[in-house]
Amino acid sequence: MTRPNILLIIADDMGYGDFGIFNDRVSPTPHLDALVDAGQCLTQHYSASPVCAPARAALMTGRYPHRTGSIDTLEARGLDRLRLVEVTLADLLSGAGYATGLIGKWHNGALDKRYHPKSRGFQEFVGFQGGWNPYYRYRLDRNGAIEYGDGKRYLTDVFSDAAVDFIERRHNDSFFLQLAYNAPHFPLEAPDAIARKYAELGFSVGVSLIYAMIEVMDAGIGRIMETLRRRGIADNTVVIFTSDNGPALGDWNGFSQRRFNYGFNGQKGNTYEGGIRVPAVITWPDGLDAGIRCDEMAHFTDWFPTLLAMAGLASPADLHLDGVNALPMLRGERGRINPQRFWQWNRYTPLSSCNAAMRDGDWKLVRPQIAEAMAVSPLDTALDHAIKYLPEHVTDIIRDPEPPRETPPPQPAQLYNIADDPGERDDLAPQHPARVATMEAALERWFVEVNGI
Repeated sequence: MTRPNILLIIADDMGYGDFGIFNDRVSPTPHLDALVDAGQCLTQHYSASPVCAPARAALMTGRYPHRTGSIDTLEARGLDRLRLVEVTLADLLSGAGYATGLIGKWHNGALDKRYHPKSRGFQEFVGFQGGWNPYYRYRLDRNGAIEYGDGKRYLTDVFSDAAVDFIERRHNDSFFLQLAYNAPHFPLEAPDAIARKYAELGFSVGVSLIYAMIEVMDAGIGRIMETLRRRGIADNTVVIFTSDNGPALGDWNGFSQRRFNYGFNGQKGNTYEGGIRVPAVITWPDGLDAGIRCDEMAHFTDWFPTLLAMAGLASPADLHLDGVNALPMLRGERGRINPQRFWQWNRYTPLSSCNAAMRDGDWKLVRPQIAEAMAVSPLDTALDHAIKYLPEHVTDIIRDPEPPRETPPPQPAQLYNIADDPGERDDLAPQHPARVATMEAALERWFVEVNGI
């Protein structure tokens, strides 16, 4: 079998409940639902972080985000930057002869050409380097040429068209295309006619816009899949769809984003299931059986060695990977994946006592957020918004000291049995103090290691 093409599609802030197949009230995703039927659905698939940049860094490197330098989303401070010494999946696939392209959101270095996707293994780039972009008045980097939205063309359609064009040009090559949609991340903007359809079903304005944003993305994925079929390469193309983290459920500019998320606790930004457990669908007709639901735990860091294995490549021996090759699992071998996984995220310098979690088999330990460690200075927020439109005028990142903070003692750790209680409703920590102590110690050891303390 010739080596497969790889199409990695990443949504932005999309949860399980945003799939029609997991939501009995609304179905904005007929094409994604068809992929679930035609491929494999991973039901215990985790991002590496509850927010964008660190999650994407882990996906690109197979390493926990703390190791990579990408610890936060604040691009004006450079905290989203993937260290230049990190080896990306695109580096290795490009070096092996794959045509590589990134379409959409990067968010692993926005203000320095050394961090540009075309310096990190991608031969083509159509997208934006920061964390978000308007959908109609966008700023787009098309292989170095900057273009601006005219208020009529919808950015999600621009990305879908660019993906179709890439496939049309590269269908005779082996290619790796990362298609990183920014939908349904704010700003909440969508075609009126589509959003109105959901409003008429009784959804709030904010949720109607979100479902419309997802529907447009899903339609684009349908066109892309049809292009693969028409070019005769669908059977030997690995297609993966996932989301960078869980859904944002708070208000945005007065619009509520609260919606069904399959009963999971939490949302984007925290380490409960709703923030880190994300959809994953994979199809590869030539290489994997179809119509399978896989309940084994999998993690963003696993895709780096797994995709290399699918391409017939070994992971470099000198790379310290946190992920494992999940291809045997996808082919039916169970019980091979590491039962322990770890998460932690707060603003600025990481703090182990804040917003951390560990899975050990069915058990999950959670250290809740500390509000003082989750706060961002108004100046940093303003600068991060400003540079989205004029990054070429920024000569350096902010190098001032981080805003001072004093954090109170953390809340007690919480313990859940995810097999029995996937919604994290029943804190079992008081009944299992020894297990809590053991898992807290393991979490602390992990934190010290990945931060090089």
